[in-house]
Amino acid sequence: MDAALQVRLTALMLEAGVTLGGARPQDIHVHDPRFHARVLAGGSLALGESYMDGWWDANQLDCFLLHLLQAHLDERVHSWRELADAVRARLVNVQAGQRSFEVGRRHYDLGNDLYAAMLGQRLVYSCGYWRQAQDLDAAQEAKLDLVCRKLALRPGQRVLDIGCGWGEALKFACERYGVSGVGVTISEEQAAYARERCAGSPVEIRLQDYRALDERFDAVFSIGMFEHVGERNYRAFFDVARRCLAPDGLLLLHTIGRNVSGHRTDPWIARYIFPNSMLPSAAQITRAFEGRFVLEDWHGFGTDYDLTLQAWRRNVEAAWPRLDRQRNDERFKRMWRFYLAGSMAAFRCRHAQLWQLVLSPEGVPGGYVAPR
Repeated sequence: MDAALQVRLTALMLEAGVTLGGARPQDIHVHDPRFHARVLAGGSLALGESYMDGWWDANQLDCFLLHLLQAHLDERVHSWRELADAVRARLVNVQAGQRSFEVGRRHYDLGNDLYAAMLGQRLVYSCGYWRQAQDLDAAQEAKLDLVCRKLALRPGQRVLDIGCGWGEALKFACERYGVSGVGVTISEEQAAYARERCAGSPVEIRLQDYRALDERFDAVFSIGMFEHVGERNYRAFFDVARRCLAPDGLLLLHTIGRNVSGHRTDPWIARYIFPNSMLPSAAQITRAFEGRFVLEDWHGFGTDYDLTLQAWRRNVEAAWPRLDRQRNDERFKRMWRFYLAGSMAAFRCRHAQLWQLVLSPEGVPGGYVAPR
């Protein structure tokens, strides 16, 4: 039976241009003979878990995962857990109530030391804008400035950041464009850091579910948070933004997207990285804001995320020795490497996208001119 499973998995890998024991960048080396049965039975979840357990290594992990995605092997090998997750996503609103705080506790509260080491000078956990940038810090500053220019921010305005992270976007907008603002997050670690970071600025940071917001702002933005909203809550998200936005204001939504509508995320990502997350499709987004907003601009620059992730990987690999004992646990490091490499592969093969949408309540009089 084991020999037959090995033959089957070897054949699937060959379809993706991957050889077991080969010397090319995409080839892998198996250290545990149970690997073949485990992956065939457990799909992408088992692939990631077996890597965390040290059962196999790749010459270049992101290159190997890119080959698998390009051959669509992730769509052909599934487990019973994936089916259970699909049913649960259909029946339960996993981003509602206390469940909406789970990703904060399990991912964003891992420790500010990890994220400070990985994300660069500014703790901005989203795609940089590399159009003219040569390094990560410049790309993140360019992205924050792009957001402010798209919203046409000006001194004296009051701005809302839905999912404010460590407060860097609001801090930048206050310093460069003279606005004040409110940021909401579901992460205690992020809120504490953001309050310290923004001390002395006209910025209020709240540990709060976005659905409780009901006050007026001149502009609203959300950067890298919509991936945690969930399909069942998309319309509620836009309802909140609509009731909080001044009639002549603009909403900017910055989100990762997918090419085909789905109802759940990859099972390994859901279990180890972003619980209860889900990437939206263009159709799901437009259905959700239909009748609520006018689409002024849709800007895609997903290939920039590959560059951003590569920079994050370089930073975190250099930082492992100085991080705390938990971060130096070998299984944690392998988990983080698999997460970053898999994300690179998804953007590199264009299965994942990065979008910035600009929306207005009633349409910009005379038309909207989008900065780039």
